[in-house]
Amino acid sequence: MERHEWPLFEVFVRAKRGLNHVHVGSLRAADHEMALHHARDLYTRRNEGVSIWVVRSDAVAASDPLAKDAMFEPSQDKVYRHPTHYAIPDSVPHI
Repeated sequence: MERHEWPLFEVFVRAKRGLNHVHVGSLRAADHEMALHHARDLYTRRNEGVSIWVVRSDAVAASDPLAKDAMFEPSQDKVYRHPTHYAIPDSVPHI
């Protein structure tokens, strides 16, 4: 007998006070709708979330951790991207 498993989904939740979605875990479901329902039940039991994203794990593209030097090295020569050169007023939130 051949066993079939439901696809794996990655779950991201945005908290009430959060600005971005955060990966909170994985689950298996038959489709995206079921994954959303299961994610709600598993990861937002205390009404702490305002938004849930689910994405099939096999649809996620990721960089290779072993190639991190080649991937991130070019950003080191772009010092203007680092906030150390800018004065940020205290009245500016979330930076």
